[in-house]
This record gives sequence, C-alpha cells and structure tokens, in this order.
Amino acid sequence: MPRAPRPPQSRSNPRRVAKAPPAEPRLILLNKPFDVLTQFQDEAGRATLKDFVQVPGVYPAGRLDRDSEGLLLLTNDGRLQARIADPRHKLAKTYWVQVEGEPGEEQLQRLRDGVALNDGPTLPAEARRLDEPTLWERHPPVRFRKSVPTAWLELVIREGRNRQVRRMTAAVGLPTLRLVRVRIGEWTLDGLQPGEWKDLPLPKA
Repeated sequence: MPRAPRPPQSRSNPRRVAKAPPAEPRLILLNKPFDVLTQFQDEAGRATLKDFVQVPGVYPAGRLDRDSEGLLLLTNDGRLQARIADPRHKLAKTYWVQVEGEPGEEQLQRLRDGVALNDGPTLPAEARRLDEPTLWERHPPVRFRKSVPTAWLELVIREGRNRQVRRMTAAVGLPTLRLVRVRIGEWTLDGLQPGEWKDLPLPKA
C-alpha cells in the first residue's frame, strides 16, 4: 500500500534585521570641572560627565580624578582610546600644579629624576616653576593656610598611575592644592571654560 505523501515542511523565513551602520569615529575634548566623576553614571547622585556631554556612545580615553580639573578626551573609537590612554604609548600629559610650600631646585630635580612611590619609581618627568597662570576660579575655592606659601609647577609625565601627580609632589614635600591638566599630546584646552567641550579632528593613523 503506497504511503501517503508527507505534507511539505514549512521552512521558517526569519526576517533579516538590518544592522545600523557603525557610528562615525568621534573625538571630543572636555574641560572637566572640579568635583566631577570621570564616568557617566553614579548611584550616589554625584556629578558625572553626563551632566556636560550628552553624546551617546563616547567614553573617556583615560581618567582624571574627581578633585582634578582640565583636559579630558572622549571617543567612541576603541583603537583611538587605546592610543591615548595606554601608558605603553607614553603620550605626554602636562599639568599645572599648585603646591603648598616653596619648591627648591633639589625637589624639582627629584621630580625630574623619578620619584620612589609605594608602587615603584616613576619615570623621569619634566618639572619647572611656573608663574601663577591665568585660570578660571575653582568652585569651591582652594583652602589655603595663611602661614604657608604656595607656588605653581608645570609637570609633564608619560604614565597614568592612580593619583600619580599628587603622590609625586607629596613625596618631595610639596602637597598638591590644585591640579589642572592642560595638555595631552598635541591637544590643549585652547580657551575652553569648565564644562565646555568641542569636537576635534581625528588624528592621522
């Protein structure tokens, strides 16, 4: 007896979902204000980057401490982020540092030679005295001790350890009162006020 023909099997024809085109690479320079976290979310409700940069998909290329100010780069390009943030590339970062005390040549030379920290010696840095720079007012202002003088330094490092500049100045007897990053590689603040940002042309590969 011949078998009854099997009913044709239904083949699923799933709809193909068109993928969104990748976002164009983007590089943003922000002047990060004091007391702002270098992240976009905070469960404690503290100020974060989202309060200033409403651009989806970008993330910081490196960090800047909450109590530090100045230049921060953000990008949506992973390779570019690595080029900027990875210490292996030794991208120079320039800081203007207000310290407590009167820096002497011996202290400056110790910074230039490299300072012994609890996680190992730092690389040699560039360090020099700096006339008081023209900067925006910090809110809240720095607390000074009237009996102790203060001075400004320019410090250039090529590492990215946690709170490195503050630890370096403290190690030579010059506690940091205010810390402003003004340059990373070829990029500078270029007149941006705290909380302001701008798009940058992408660097050549």
